[in-house]
Amino acid sequence: MEKPKDLFKKCFDFTLADEVKAQGIYPFFHPIDETEGPVVCFAGRKMVMAGSNNYLGLTADPRVKNASINAINKYGTSCSGSRYMTGTVNLHIELEEKLADWFEKERCLLFSTGYQTGQGIIPTLVQRGEYIVSDRDNHASLVAASVMAQGGGANQVRYNHNNMDDLERVLQKIPENAGRLIVSDGVFSVSGEIVDLPKLVELAKKYNARIVIDDAHAVGVIGKGGRGTPSEFGLVNEVDLIMGTFSKTFGSLGGYVVGDRPVINYIKHNASSLIFSASPTPASVAAVLATLDILRHEPELMERLVANTDYVRQGLLKAGFKLMPSRTAIVTVLISDQMKTLVFWKKLFDAGVYVNAFIRPGVMPGHEALRTSFMATHERHHLDKVITEFCSIGRELGVI
Repeated sequence: MEKPKDLFKKCFDFTLADEVKAQGIYPFFHPIDETEGPVVCFAGRKMVMAGSNNYLGLTADPRVKNASINAINKYGTSCSGSRYMTGTVNLHIELEEKLADWFEKERCLLFSTGYQTGQGIIPTLVQRGEYIVSDRDNHASLVAASVMAQGGGANQVRYNHNNMDDLERVLQKIPENAGRLIVSDGVFSVSGEIVDLPKLVELAKKYNARIVIDDAHAVGVIGKGGRGTPSEFGLVNEVDLIMGTFSKTFGSLGGYVVGDRPVINYIKHNASSLIFSASPTPASVAAVLATLDILRHEPELMERLVANTDYVRQGLLKAGFKLMPSRTAIVTVLISDQMKTLVFWKKLFDAGVYVNAFIRPGVMPGHEALRTSFMATHERHHLDKVITEFCSIGRELGVI
């Protein structure tokens, strides 16, 4: 009789991370000792942070930190329950009302993480016999949420990345009487590319589909006052649901969705990731309230972010690097080789510049890249440091 397979065999067979560590080029899980926004400290050494999603630099803003501290002093460190039961405090309600108003939607609902937000929306709304229509490059959290919905009997179909002709081809094949939800990032997290929202909206109307846009990397970056992708195109009223996270522009932790009152009310009373999860902490919510107030009154932060990112983008293009197309805060440099990407990352790290390495299996072969992202609080000498080190190492490794 054949011996049963050990469930943990895959774990013992996984050696890639250890092999890369042995070569001294492991790019993940490096602990930060201290952060001042655009500058961080690793093992006592200061480095330019060019890989954070802290787009407006507000995690280090004294007003945001003090708001969190004051919330802890008043409410404690945790709500000790789910929003559904004992975990709602008046800060949650205040933030939901202010976000709904800011995004120009009727209602808002908070989640404990951005990852859980998609899991609260997609499996709750798309049920047996209905369809999720998903961009192939959507964030992993949306993919996981769609898989959860499939477990409940929903169908998922995917279309080629930001390809509206392929989206129409997919929509044409769905039975006419089946409900369908088009799911897309507003700004795609790897490339910084913006969704072709006008055409997506046009197709949604034509084929009677609803739309949810994940604007995690768009808020604070594009749109009127930083309101994101639907605002950028003047299509706020045409997008049914806008979701996002607080872990980027909002300088905190958690997630949200805004939309029409009946839809938000339905999600609120049926989403398992909301009902069975502890609510966002008072400190996290208070930080978002503070950043939202700053967003409203200091539009120059977004202007600085755009200027900083454009400066680096133009500098790298002029040097001969191949970049993914973007006009957002993300500048992704294609290296197109796994080992060269890791070596490039390590040389940048040793030179005092921290970026993110995107390698297989996270990206397709030939699409290995170094993803950089910038903040409103970067100063010109920080940006010059990034460009100078990229150029020096790029020439050394034959990338340019």
